Amino acid sequence: MPISRKTFFKGLAIGTIGLPVALRALLGPGRAQSSGHNSSSISSEVFHWKLTTTWPPNFPVIGEVSIRFAQMVRAMSGGRLDIKVFGGGELAPPLEAFDAVRNGVAEVGHGAAYYWAGKEPAASFFATVPFGMNAQQVNAWLFSGGGMELWEKLYQPFNLLPLPGGNTGVQMGGWFRREINRIQDFKGLKMRIPGLGGRVLEKAGGAPVLLPGGEIYTGLERGVIDAAEWLGPYHDRLMGFHEIAPYYYYPGWHEPGTMLEFFINRDKFAQLPSDLQEIVRVAAWAANHWCLCEMEARNAKALAEMAAEGLKIRAFPPEVIDQLRAYAVGVIEEIISRSPAAQEVYQSYQAFRQLARRYAALTERPFYEELQPI
Repeated sequence: MPISRKTFFKGLAIGTIGLPVALRALLGPGRAQSSGHNSSSISSEVFHWKLTTTWPPNFPVIGEVSIRFAQMVRAMSGGRLDIKVFGGGELAPPLEAFDAVRNGVAEVGHGAAYYWAGKEPAASFFATVPFGMNAQQVNAWLFSGGGMELWEKLYQPFNLLPLPGGNTGVQMGGWFRREINRIQDFKGLKMRIPGLGGRVLEKAGGAPVLLPGGEIYTGLERGVIDAAEWLGPYHDRLMGFHEIAPYYYYPGWHEPGTMLEFFINRDKFAQLPSDLQEIVRVAAWAANHWCLCEMEARNAKALAEMAAEGLKIRAFPPEVIDQLRAYAVGVIEEIISRSPAAQEVYQSYQAFRQLARRYAALTERPFYEELQPI
């Protein structure tokens, strides 16, 4: 219910305005109610969980997200919830993490929702949408625009609870072994690209290939794929893609702000005391914020270093971008026409995106394009 003007100014005077909102944002939709625990009633039971990821073991930043999440949960719970992290392949194959958590092999997983689009087409919208919202806007949609409620509803039939688990920020367009000068250059191109971006590539005549991160380099080296997108300059440099694919393209039309996720077995989550449940939620949101900060900082530095070393950084021609955008519209229309869940989620996503775009047109866009920041 909207706050009255009288209550607002009274709250300013006593310093309470904003506190409930901040708590709701941290804990997730509808989670700001008191747990009812006090220091004398908190259970001393210790819970041991396993967390499986889609990333290679100890993978920088996006693999570290799970480690930091586990550390925060352990610290905030005083050791009452201990989470052991397993990299992709250590407990379950990377692209089988969703089912591993669903079936109770692990209590929690970490990945990206577009990996599960084959199970539920609407899942892709909670990872990224080609030509869609950036990280800042996606977080706003999830926190304050109804996105989290829809995400939880979508995963409930799988007995999973989703939570934000990081964001890559705007990605680069990918590594190519040959130049892209026109849309026809995508014809027959085999490219490692997941999610809706892969569907768009198909429209352009290309062949999307879904490879785990650890197989991309050898795929490029052996000609299994002709191009690849992964994460951004920092990780791409670590993987050595610049050694075998000389052309690095931008912008990352396919992934303007890719949300990562934690997904938790609902039965296991329900067994936790309410205070531990809230600790898990808060730790996930904190890890989500940390990941985006690290990606922005490391990517900016890595791109500057590669440019200084002579990397061929190329922009997709405007006519190529225009055609890819048209294909993206067609892909989304096909998905929402076949899936009521996808239609519901995308309707919410698109409504918030339109609001965010209108606001950005008067704020961020003029700042970058016209004000020429010092």
